[in-house]
Amino acid sequence: MSAIQPPGQRVWWKQPIDKVEIIWIGMAFTWCLIMFFMMPYWHVYGKQNLSSETYRVTPALYQKAAEEMVAKFTVRTETDEKIPVVKPPAGSDVYLIARLWAWWPILELEQGKTYRLHLTSMDYQHGFSLQPENINIQVLPGYEHVVTIAPNRAGTYAILCNEFCGIGHHKMVSKLYVK
Repeated sequence: MSAIQPPGQRVWWKQPIDKVEIIWIGMAFTWCLIMFFMMPYWHVYGKQNLSSETYRVTPALYQKAAEEMVAKFTVRTETDEKIPVVKPPAGSDVYLIARLWAWWPILELEQGKTYRLHLTSMDYQHGFSLQPENINIQVLPGYEHVVTIAPNRAGTYAILCNEFCGIGHHKMVSKLYVK
């Protein structure tokens, strides 16, 4: 038999199936069934999925809420652009704005406390990626994404945009402090 020559018997589907092929087909089918039932189970009981809420919002109303939070809870500024660092009390609503090409403001949260993180974009689609935790959320203009978070490890985390948003996309990084 050769890959260049046509097969000796043209009706290949009438050939008997070898025992090894049946074993491999059975193993593949069994694995497909396991994965089929594990995916919904893991979604419910795996504790890795964020339970988020999404609402329609106007940019003006969201920006007003974010500016009120910044006015109340700013502790200092950082970077050359003087981005405010906000330390809201535990249990409060925390607002984060994505716009070309920055995250605003910088957040400082307490370890072990619960917060409601609100995310939206003022212009284009952006991606909220919290590293090294690997939390990823698509941030869309006109929609407010609300995620309940409780940071369990102290440290400095990176917030990256993981959706290409233009020529300054590579500069769209920020920090989140957990103390």
